[in-house]
Amino acid sequence: MMVVLPLHADSIGGITELRGVGQVLRDGAYSAELDFDIEQNDDVRTANGRVGITFLDDSVVRLTEHSKLVIDEVIFNPNPSKSKMRMQFASGTARFITGKIGAINKENISISTPTSNIGIRGTDFTVTVDELGRSLVILLPDEFGVSSGEITVTTAMGSVVLNQPFQSTVTSVWETTPTKPVILDLNLNIIDNMLIVSPPKPDERFIEEEVVNNSGGILDVDYLEFEDLDVDYLAEDDLDFNELDIDYLDVNFLEDLLEVIEELDALAVAEQRGASAFAEFDIQGTLFGQDPTTQIITFGDAEKITLIRSVTQSVQLDLNGETSYNIIIEQDGKAYNVILNSGGQSTIRIRQSGG
Repeated sequence: MMVVLPLHADSIGGITELRGVGQVLRDGAYSAELDFDIEQNDDVRTANGRVGITFLDDSVVRLTEHSKLVIDEVIFNPNPSKSKMRMQFASGTARFITGKIGAINKENISISTPTSNIGIRGTDFTVTVDELGRSLVILLPDEFGVSSGEITVTTAMGSVVLNQPFQSTVTSVWETTPTKPVILDLNLNIIDNMLIVSPPKPDERFIEEEVVNNSGGILDVDYLEFEDLDVDYLAEDDLDFNELDIDYLDVNFLEDLLEVIEELDALAVAEQRGASAFAEFDIQGTLFGQDPTTQIITFGDAEKITLIRSVTQSVQLDLNGETSYNIIIEQDGKAYNVILNSGGQSTIRIRQSGG
């Protein structure tokens, strides 16, 4: 469905989603507002806000907090060979959903980051750029769960192709090759919830029912039975963390994935060179690197070892690689026992419930 925008002659799209504060730098600084026209060379930025832009061909870009996108050139033409889309994504996290322009020649579409060039064709994907310019690219599936297209991520030293759902790569600097593509344990609902711009509207049926249930008059309230002061809001049970406490609008974990994927790639390179991944410590109960059975990611050295498991719940442990631990992680109704350096007196138990 085409989004109708009140555009003037120079407009290439408009702001169709807005949450919080953003701005557009052009011949001056303009506050982001719904239906604000977007033009060539606009510099769109967010601080503590999120912005969604819809272009003339239905392509959509959604920016999360602390993002910067420069729209160098966007040209729509009935002749695909004359259409172009070139943008610079400098920081933050963004989701790009191509519309009709995704059908044009891949050479005519590119999105650059400080450490890579991204060539796209008919794709839905995310890009995360941290404060060092490192870039994480994730290809997302289409509505049927298969690849939404193909992405080529290029640096001065080489390129990789992403063509499977949730396949990803990281570029650290322009002068190094992208990391070997890996498939992340994610799903589209997680991505949708993390990168949402406009929160869902309240369920009007629920609100109406609540109003009916609370339709009694103020004189019906027996304030002598009101014992709110007797409630201990700091009770330990009330402080338990469960799935309901997860803030799906927090996209910081995508930046964390930058380091995880870099570490895994370095491990793969070291193993190819004959280096021993277990030279400095011993681990049992899971594999070093990414274990497809336990779904635990382990990396580090004797100074610091990191264990991460993120499926329906997330946990990360940063441990001293010279110390012995017996680690028990309980998630998803299953328990995973990891022994570091032959175990010992120190036991770490983490229990997370989705209920």
